[in-house]
Amino acid sequence: MTLGSINCWHIANKLNLRKVLEDILLGHTTKRLALSNLDRLTGRLNNLNILNLITWTKALGEVFLRPFADVLPTPEATELWVVQGWEWKLNINLWLSTSWDTIVVEANNAAVADVDGMIVRSDKVTAEVIEAAPQLKIVVRAGAGYDNVDLEAASAKGIAVMNTPGQNSNAVAELALAMMIYISRNRFTPGTGFELQGKTVGIHAYGNVGRLVARKAKALGMNVLAYDPFVTDRALFENDGVEPVGSVEELYAGSDFLSLHIPATAQTKKSIGYKLVMSMPKGATLVNTARKEVIDEVGLEAAMTERTDLKYITDVAPDDAATMSALFGNRFFATPKKMGAETAEANINAGLAAARQLVGYLERGEDKFQVNKKPCNCK
Repeated sequence: MTLGSINCWHIANKLNLRKVLEDILLGHTTKRLALSNLDRLTGRLNNLNILNLITWTKALGEVFLRPFADVLPTPEATELWVVQGWEWKLNINLWLSTSWDTIVVEANNAAVADVDGMIVRSDKVTAEVIEAAPQLKIVVRAGAGYDNVDLEAASAKGIAVMNTPGQNSNAVAELALAMMIYISRNRFTPGTGFELQGKTVGIHAYGNVGRLVARKAKALGMNVLAYDPFVTDRALFENDGVEPVGSVEELYAGSDFLSLHIPATAQTKKSIGYKLVMSMPKGATLVNTARKEVIDEVGLEAAMTERTDLKYITDVAPDDAATMSALFGNRFFATPKKMGAETAEANINAGLAAARQLVGYLERGEDKFQVNKKPCNCK
């Protein structure tokens, strides 16, 4: 079998990369691995990284290294080994790419032409990519969200799609609280700020991240409200010292900080806008570490224009970020790049989970985290 990993997870530490490779390559029936966007694993691509990668993989069992492009910087990096039927297909076309959110289609169509499994991070697995992978059986998104994978196209081809929920939850939760502190202290500029203790934070969606935000907020002395129509067991809230509310309107009206953790679905896209934001208390802050698509930007801008006490901080920059920054100054902040899961621990956790889930599915049919329709025998 061949595995494809497109722009998978960011691991710069040699030992961590070795652990992931060992997990994927050893102890199961996989024969080949196709890896793309190498620099996301090893840092900016250079001679040393390539030679180190060869050294690490050789330590696991000798590997056939076949470059897809003529951009290898040294002859030594093209050294070939063939032992035990293993094949390492190295695609480094993408190291020159300036965008990590869009697959360079020509390069990756070649990369996935004969793969049975694929692990992705932020690159988009479109219908075109799926069509170019006739042997593909499974796609694992190393992270919680999976809106970068065309579920309908995958299901139509009988391809299982999985995510790795919970693996980066702590990283996102810590960032949400850090952003609250950042905005409450005037973005660390001179002036009098305020403390989080005694304030009320509302958690919109009480999943893995929402629960961790709630627990950490309680440790900071905050009051915590939560709304999640899919959590029917009140004990889940009460065990964390969280007060569940009966509607999204009640949640926003009672929250000094509102922490968003809803996915981008047909029901939630553009659902957070003028009416909800205007209902928030004086001086309230909307915190978004979820998806930009859930925000009605026009409605949010209108609310923040009408009420100069409202603030918006987000880990997913809005389409109109430049305008919002100009209009609202220190009341608005967006990270330059989505960084909720950008910790070494989260990347290791997500990468290992993705590798194990992929192996479990191919070898034993394990589909616990499958997010699309169960594949039919279409292929």
